[in-house]
Amino acid sequence: MGRKSRLTAGVDGNREQLFHEKGSIKKKWKNRVPIALIFPNKYALGMSNLGLQLVYQLLNRDDAIVAERVFLPDSGIKPVSIESGRPLADFPLLFFSVSFEQDYQYMLMLLEMSGIPSLACERTEKSQVVSAMAAGGQPLVVAGGVATFMNPEPLAPFVDLFIIGEAEPILDSAMELLLPGINRKSKVKLLEEIGTKLPGCYAPGLYEVVYAPDGALLSNTPKKEHATLPPRIKKVIMDSCGSVAAHSQILSPQAEFSDLYMTELGRGCSRGCRFCAAGFIYRPPRLWSAQTIINAIDARPDNTERVGLLGMEMARAEDVNLIADYLSKQSCALSFSSLRADIINSSLLELLGSSKLKSAAIAPDGGSERLRLVINKGITENDVLTAAELLVKKGIQNLKLYFMIGLPTESQADLNEMVDLILKVKKKILTVGRSRGRLSTLTLSINCFIPKPWTPFQFHPMEKVALLKQKLKFLRKKITAEPNIRIKTESPEKAFFQAVLSMGDRRVGLALLAMLRNNCTWKQAIINENINPDYYTLRQRGVTEPFPWEIIDHGIERKYLWSEYQKALSEKTTIPCDTSRCKRCGVC
Repeated sequence: MGRKSRLTAGVDGNREQLFHEKGSIKKKWKNRVPIALIFPNKYALGMSNLGLQLVYQLLNRDDAIVAERVFLPDSGIKPVSIESGRPLADFPLLFFSVSFEQDYQYMLMLLEMSGIPSLACERTEKSQVVSAMAAGGQPLVVAGGVATFMNPEPLAPFVDLFIIGEAEPILDSAMELLLPGINRKSKVKLLEEIGTKLPGCYAPGLYEVVYAPDGALLSNTPKKEHATLPPRIKKVIMDSCGSVAAHSQILSPQAEFSDLYMTELGRGCSRGCRFCAAGFIYRPPRLWSAQTIINAIDARPDNTERVGLLGMEMARAEDVNLIADYLSKQSCALSFSSLRADIINSSLLELLGSSKLKSAAIAPDGGSERLRLVINKGITENDVLTAAELLVKKGIQNLKLYFMIGLPTESQADLNEMVDLILKVKKKILTVGRSRGRLSTLTLSINCFIPKPWTPFQFHPMEKVALLKQKLKFLRKKITAEPNIRIKTESPEKAFFQAVLSMGDRRVGLALLAMLRNNCTWKQAIINENINPDYYTLRQRGVTEPFPWEIIDHGIERKYLWSEYQKALSEKTTIPCDTSRCKRCGVC
């Protein structure tokens, strides 16, 4: 397929997607600054991402901007924008929304496929002109999204500017400096001005990373010529959602959650599960009022009857009651990712029944009562069994349970207890099924524990791939023969690779680029770059060791995370955050 036909194929596919959407924005380019808003994965996944939709709406409310979406195309097709079919080289600003470490390689692929140098140092004022509109002839690459404010360093060699935190409080201010600056200032001067004036803005090329002779990280500080930059980048957050909670802007039948209108219940989580990065980097936890959520539901397009509530795991029972009653009166069907086993109440159950929802998920995460203390999950075996029974009684035909293996301190006894719990849940739901003449299926999703930055388990090593494989083999042997149980497991090798990206530094990013350019596996690329992946994943980390991700300041004190890690090892729990009086972690 020639270059022109590859471009045409991309444009034709995008026209079809645009035709089926409700709520997309199409503007003329004349006298406007074009911005490519890029989700480095497939359209179906990107259009189910509420953060991407929120930034799309925020950018396009400025009449001086035309923001168009770009997704990872099928193999052999050039990436072009959904709205106008333009290639990335036509945009002076490329905004990447990065939610998952696995998407890092797709971000680099999109740049390479578009003829744009992946390395930020190669996109200089002296580079060959890609677009007449771009500053110095090359587009400026900006990145945000949850993966970047967990740990931006693996992407630091490729990104000109990170926007760390939530879009609402910072995006307008960033654009006020970016829009006039891209044609009038050198890239370095523009980035220095933004990084100095605005919190949450990190220009990694203006910082110097120093390693010890043995490869250990020593420091990451502003270069001498950029001494006005902050030593750490303070995350920006939104205090209040105003009168309307964030919600879907565009609906598409081709999204992963087809024509599902999404509304968030809040940001952050008060529960403090020790493995969950989102529960720490979105602190302080903020739950929106039931009325602001109802206002968001009211903003849905006509004839939209499926509503997805994001954050049911952290919702207050009384708010769930009010929202459930409202949705019932509106004849709206409810959807959600998973439920906390201890918040199920009568109003929610009635809504589930009227929604004709066929699938629901509960996340015990830890397989044993002891492990749920270690991870501070806060639910018991009885909570899980009661929730399973109530959900199936309300018509759930496929009940999902989420578990992790390889959690800190996990033993064979914990795995045995996981099997026992699964069989107890099966017995509960089969008893209900027999009484009504229709059996429900139990689906198990078993994933490998991956240590994450900014959690108490950032100090703990990941379990070795060989041992994870043994544990999965044991579970399959115990469960596969059971009727009405399906089991889905994650590849330990893929989990290990994700852990390297999650806990990595700039050297890992360079290995990722070498993997793409040399068309080799990530293992080969890492060996060629003289990197030991075990260094990032399989070793115990000390209480004072510098971490790459600590260039970001989330306000969480290191000593708090260490104390939570020690409590985990001692099987002690921590009560949920109460932001009105709690000062434990340092964020408040």
